[in-house]
Amino acid sequence: MADLREHVALVTGGSIGIGRAIALALAAVGADIAITYRTHAGDEVVKEARALGRRALALPVDVTDAASVDQFVDEVVARLGRLDVVVANAGGLIGRVPVSTMPDAHWHAVLDTNLSSAFYLARASLRHMNKPGGRIILISSMAAFTGGGPGAAAYAAAKAGMDGFTRALAKEVASRGITVNAIAPGTILDTPFHETFTRPEDQKSAIARVPVGRPGYPSDVAAAAVYLASREASFVTGEVFKVTGGQELT
Repeated sequence: MADLREHVALVTGGSIGIGRAIALALAAVGADIAITYRTHAGDEVVKEARALGRRALALPVDVTDAASVDQFVDEVVARLGRLDVVVANAGGLIGRVPVSTMPDAHWHAVLDTNLSSAFYLARASLRHMNKPGGRIILISSMAAFTGGGPGAAAYAAAKAGMDGFTRALAKEVASRGITVNAIAPGTILDTPFHETFTRPEDQKSAIARVPVGRPGYPSDVAAAAVYLASREASFVTGEVFKVTGGQELT
């Protein structure tokens, strides 16, 4: 059982879906938490974490703006005293657009939201991770190695870039006692992603192809994040953990 007492964890996009599940799972094993949000306020997550006896804060942050990310990370350390676990979860498809008609603005928006944001967060966080035991966890996607669904080329490219960034950063900071890993979810229900961008019939078709016989849920991804944040994962770095139920095998 992971024990993150006296640890501080930061989760971007932590008010809903996968980010919410990760933040509360980390709080459940002892971590104080800080989350970012944009359109969905984080008050309920803070309330639930505090009910567990944890310190918690939620702040609105534009994760595509480097200065805003720097300010947020600095504020977390100032208010909570340290930074041990960082989860770059904020991201999204934004829209399904074929390459042949894709505007430059869409391409850049998807890469900024999903890849540049992870870089900004990692860079800002590493300034404060001065002791061994730091954990950086990036939320990738099955799309990184399957190419994703229709109109998801920009998203797949961003997540594939995240996987490469994971491996490169893992090598860069390993000597400091910091691990860097990614989690690549498959079809995860109860999240805005599929509710917004995937038709119900397409969701059913995808779930039918999952070898374990069910869709994934945010708690499945959160369980992987808790392990990677734990002391027990100190010998694991540069990995992309697939949480797909074997979906990519079909």
